[in-house]
Amino acid sequence: MATTEYCELLTRASRLPQREKTDLLAELASQIRDAGRKTGKRSLMELEGLGAEIWAGLDAQEYLDRERASWNG
Repeated sequence: MATTEYCELLTRASRLPQREKTDLLAELASQIRDAGRKTGKRSLMELEGLGAEIWAGLDAQEYLDRERASWNG
């Protein structure tokens, strides 16, 4: 859901001349890219254990057997 501030900015941006809209878009894209670079590289290992509660108490082989059986219709 868009915030009031977002809606106001969008309305104001829609009133800009085309060239300024393009400049604004380029500036926002640059800011987003820069913010992504500041966070640095992430490791896939950060996801280790995520969602473990979903699998708690399930037998892995039993789960695989059910899944494989569902593939055949």
